[in-house]
Amino acid sequence: MQYPEDELIGIIRDAGVDFTASLPCEKIKVLLEKVGQQFFHVPLTREEEGVGICAGAALAGKKPAMFVQSSGIGNMINALLSLTQFYQLPLTLFVSQRGIYKEKIAAQLPMGQRLPKILKGAGIGYSIISTAADFAAVSRNLKSVYKKNRIHAFLLSPEIWEGSSACSTATFDQRPISCQVQQQKRAFLKPECTRYELIEAIVPQLEGRVVVSNLGWPSKELYALKHQPSNFYMLGSMGMVSPIGLGISLSSEKEVVVIDGDGSLLMNPGVLATAAHMSPDNLTIIAIDNSSYGSTGSQKTLTGSCVDLELVARGLGIGNTVKTATRQQLIMALGTKGTGVKFIHALALPGNRDVANIPLDRLQIRDMAKAHLLSE
Repeated sequence: MQYPEDELIGIIRDAGVDFTASLPCEKIKVLLEKVGQQFFHVPLTREEEGVGICAGAALAGKKPAMFVQSSGIGNMINALLSLTQFYQLPLTLFVSQRGIYKEKIAAQLPMGQRLPKILKGAGIGYSIISTAADFAAVSRNLKSVYKKNRIHAFLLSPEIWEGSSACSTATFDQRPISCQVQQQKRAFLKPECTRYELIEAIVPQLEGRVVVSNLGWPSKELYALKHQPSNFYMLGSMGMVSPIGLGISLSSEKEVVVIDGDGSLLMNPGVLATAAHMSPDNLTIIAIDNSSYGSTGSQKTLTGSCVDLELVARGLGIGNTVKTATRQQLIMALGTKGTGVKFIHALALPGNRDVANIPLDRLQIRDMAKAHLLSE
């Protein structure tokens, strides 16, 4: 076969895949180029981020697939287990398996060679695809991923592409980059409210919106203040709340509000660059910054000493940003329209409100959010 890339893409399309995300690998560069041309595609900054984005897309009824290299599995294993597998969401992984065939980079050997055992130990199904003749296994297993809400990894050997005559058609764009971010003078703001008080202030504006809430106390406080079927409560997977919200916003026309936190965003800041690149108008990220890890004992985060999250967001390309420190400022910021993703840096006092645990299990949370997202 001259073009194994085209054969694989045909199988993927026949399975109904309609949402893709990737990080680059030289061994599958032509395949990735074709995927980007023929499917809705999100370029990622980190593999773990892609797990969250694809989880959001799955909640909105999409059939997501990720394209990564074997080393990237090490960056995403916790998110795969505590988010995708935990909430029983579908995800297909096409993995360029390095370190097994004519590998020239020694650092690729440990992860590439141990990958099948790692996946087996994690309870993630996989198929080894050594040549194009093995594509029948892709066709056989792919549709069941979406029917049974499973994760399945297809380990693609570099040997598959050796006989391919397909070549890259990508060209290097030498146009200067225009940045939307403009420097602004900002007055020093001092927080006046706790996270609970800020959420309480915006409860009327959350009515009917899709709200994706950070794990631990933020989700418990949101449940106590404004439980609604359109809320998706995070029960684990720190750092994944903004990626989930981004995935939903790219897969639905509904308004999406993310309640994130400083500790969570510091763990996965690259998602802000991805959000800026994709620039959905229906996504608002509220970063409630109390300079502490509220769910683990209120240890200090670096936003209390050296990091300004609004400047981080602007530096990563989000032009529509605002900093708030009071209830009224947050209410006004949330009600303001703009172009592209909106980022609200809401300064807060540390501390958690003593509220009860959420009396819902993970599948109830998933099913309520999916039902709302798929409703008219």
